[in-house]
Amino acid sequence: CFYLQRKFAPIGHTIIQHLPKLGVDKFCAYVGTRNAYNFLKFQKEISYTKLLLDEDVHEKYKNEEIDFEYLKWLEVEYGIPNLWPYLYIDRVIMNGQLVREYPHDLATLPRGDMLRCLQITAKEIIKFLDEEKPNFLFISVIGSLGALLLYAIAKKKGIQTIGLDYTRIGDGEILTEDYRTFTWANEIFEKLQGGEQVSKKEEEAKRFIEEFRAHPSPYVVESGVWAPKPATRLELFGSFSPKKVIKIIRWIIKSHLQYLRKNRSDYTDEIPWYSLWDKFKRKIREIRGFSDLYAKPDFENDFAYFPLHLEPEIGILLYAPFYTNQIQLIGHIARSLPIHYTLYVKEHPSMVGFRTRQYYKELIKIPNVKILPPNFSSLSIIIKTKILFTIAGTAGWEATLLKKPVITFGDVFYNKLSFVKRSHDIEGLPQTVLSLLKNFKPDDKELVNYISALLEDSVNADLVDLWEKEDQGEDIRNKDDGLKRLAELLAKKVRPATK
Repeated sequence: CFYLQRKFAPIGHTIIQHLPKLGVDKFCAYVGTRNAYNFLKFQKEISYTKLLLDEDVHEKYKNEEIDFEYLKWLEVEYGIPNLWPYLYIDRVIMNGQLVREYPHDLATLPRGDMLRCLQITAKEIIKFLDEEKPNFLFISVIGSLGALLLYAIAKKKGIQTIGLDYTRIGDGEILTEDYRTFTWANEIFEKLQGGEQVSKKEEEAKRFIEEFRAHPSPYVVESGVWAPKPATRLELFGSFSPKKVIKIIRWIIKSHLQYLRKNRSDYTDEIPWYSLWDKFKRKIREIRGFSDLYAKPDFENDFAYFPLHLEPEIGILLYAPFYTNQIQLIGHIARSLPIHYTLYVKEHPSMVGFRTRQYYKELIKIPNVKILPPNFSSLSIIIKTKILFTIAGTAGWEATLLKKPVITFGDVFYNKLSFVKRSHDIEGLPQTVLSLLKNFKPDDKELVNYISALLEDSVNADLVDLWEKEDQGEDIRNKDDGLKRLAELLAKKVRPATK
């Protein structure tokens, strides 16, 4: 069974096409959006035994009666440990996202409808898995009510769950049975640490560390995911040139007509008039600018660093669900530092214009917090910082490679390293900070073993490039050897079916 959401559907479908040659011959799929469903329904390469569309499942909540006895049973059977995590992971239901633009933060359903939606989605997924009886579930991302229910229910039923993640080393893609960590890579790492086996990738791991330290380069920029240097105010005003205004008007007319001509609308559909209003507000924010709220860095004195996270995203919602309020967390961090320290905070490059000026004003009310411009090099800050704090970000991995103390607040793969500190206790944070500043000792041998394990248990597959090709209208099926390598890795991880 595959979870095929949004733009991953053609990529997942391409992986599936390689699997019959590797011994997997029947497939079903839980599908995220109608566009993905239609693509899978009308393709000719694979005959799926069943396609269950999340948007159709969601629609059924309107005729569902709340059954608290059922919900109590569901909580006992599949609670983690209660049922709220399934709702809070869903950006559409809880935050109005993907439909509305951040910082819109209003639930799209009242509590009663949330419970109906949870109830019917759980019923449909349980029925789906009981009928299809898959021996494994492949899930690329857990970012919605349906995805988390699918993952948790499958796991409780004894169905092998296999997730996809990035190694943050080049184009490395890795598989895991637990989204919080890298299952099989960790097993290799523990054997390397214990001297039970010799690393096959030791020299490659050493070379990667050496090259990164000699020429540090951020993973996200290399991947081409995030926005480059923010536009100047003159460039922003250029958005209102006659040529661009005409283009905007054409987009407005086209998007509104397409939406109005649809036979039906789904709960994940972007509503064009809301989209227009949200984009307009963001553009006004960008033109007004934030430069008066930014500080000039002083790297001669002691400081700590916290890079703001993209939100709402699974980096927080899934991996650190109790740390979604970044302003509050930054306040806790700031008061946990030695009195002479400054805490520098930097905006995520792709969030420029999304957060309001008031958001930043709340941050700089904290006495020892200063905000750095978003186009300021994150790595140049990491190189100079005495300690880095992150919820579950890649910046923590980069800091670890550069021998910097790191404290995380969420489930992230490099927590496996003994010298990375995962904070579970906010009240104990000041003591953790003090201990780390005094006694931090990075272990390069451990780091080499860990990177060796990542390299050994991963394959190169540039999924970001494939997503960009899809956006440009290219058909990526059977055009990428990386997906074939990923399919081969998946086939090795699937446990043999039992009778």
